[in-house]
Amino acid sequence: MKERTNAPPDRGYLVGIIFFILGLGTLLPWNFFMTASLYFQDRLNGTEWSNGTVVEGKKYHFNNWMTLLSQLPLLLFTLLNSFLYQRISEAVRIAGSLVFILLLFILTAVLVTVDMDLDPFFSVTMATIWFINSFGAVVQGSLFGLVGLLPQKYSAVFMSGQGLAGTFAAIAMILAIASEADRETAALGYFITPCVGTLITLLSYMLLPRLRFAQFYLDKSITYEAGTTDELLKEISVVENGKVNGHANGSALSNTAKGGSGPEAEGPPSADRSTQAFLSLEQMEKGGAKASVMEVFKKIWVMAFCVTLVFTVTLSVFPAVTADVKTSFSSPKWERFFISVCCFLIFNISDWVGRTITTVIQWPSKESRLFPVLVVSRVVFVPLLMLCNIQDRSFLPVYFSHDAVFSAIMTMFSLSSGYFVCLSMSYAPQLVESKDAETAGALMTFFLALGLSLGAALSFLLRALV
Repeated sequence: MKERTNAPPDRGYLVGIIFFILGLGTLLPWNFFMTASLYFQDRLNGTEWSNGTVVEGKKYHFNNWMTLLSQLPLLLFTLLNSFLYQRISEAVRIAGSLVFILLLFILTAVLVTVDMDLDPFFSVTMATIWFINSFGAVVQGSLFGLVGLLPQKYSAVFMSGQGLAGTFAAIAMILAIASEADRETAALGYFITPCVGTLITLLSYMLLPRLRFAQFYLDKSITYEAGTTDELLKEISVVENGKVNGHANGSALSNTAKGGSGPEAEGPPSADRSTQAFLSLEQMEKGGAKASVMEVFKKIWVMAFCVTLVFTVTLSVFPAVTADVKTSFSSPKWERFFISVCCFLIFNISDWVGRTITTVIQWPSKESRLFPVLVVSRVVFVPLLMLCNIQDRSFLPVYFSHDAVFSAIMTMFSLSSGYFVCLSMSYAPQLVESKDAETAGALMTFFLALGLSLGAALSFLLRALV
């Protein structure tokens, strides 16, 4: 949406800051559970006693299940939210979901201090991940709709907040490890952080309706459209009464009806101007004849394929495969930080950089056949990462054992992921008429979630093949 000339100022850019916090808050749940994989693996990979002897505990494959049970609700509730928004108010959807996310994070923090058998602990953790990401999908979908009512730069700020959520979680994990506290204290401090973050997100959302700038766009969009319609009706009335409304040659009306300006917009006879004005009014009320979903899909299917494949490739190995890579150095201290730094921190920073680059460089173009070719070529990262120093392994050899090689592959892997995702999502609405941009955005959101789910499901097979 374009910024209106009579909009009140966004004092201190407070609305922008709030949407940055909201973007950060939407992806905190997924990222905090993902970067906490070391804590969960350590707790779940315990030992058991059988006939007086110690036996190795069963494998829970936490990373695989965590990835799958995070992305499936994202896919399901992204679809559900498209129906919920008509029946449940925006405030209930966003504030209510944030409250439930906060309560579930508090439960996760409490469980750190509770002694539980491994099976019940795993089941409760998986249920928590499912419900947190279900509510997170509702929040994310609702906020995407909300920020779409504001000028376009606020959407960029919102997505920037989302891009930094993973980096925030990775830094929190590194600080928890660096604190030299015992496992329980470090994990407790780590999970208290998203509790505070979610509470700040909730308070920020509650502050939003009290700001005049936000009120102008979020509460008056209907009034604005109605006012525009009234102005057009007045102009029609003026033309029918044989008046020109103070503009020589009817240039003001011609501009309204034809979208022209200046000398080239010289008005036709009164009857023609009236007819054009009526046509403009009819198009405004109907929003134009919107294309069907299938018609829109036919125009954006290449971008839909690209965003699906990018996330399928990314989630198939990250973090289910990459989190099991071991350092090639024998330093116990570096071993504690290795995955947090070389896997999660590098991925999230590089992904954010890749997204940011698209604001400066957009290559290849949306019409280029090279674009989908480059997206498909990312498949090469799957075998490259599977041949790194992953332990335990059953079938494949280790070709890239050094930490620097793994870090370089991860950097290119995540940089290309962020870059191509952002390009795909921004190109799709440009391939359709403006009246169909909302449909294109909804379709791309669905295929984005589909790619995440397919990647999560594929991660089980790829991890087993290693």
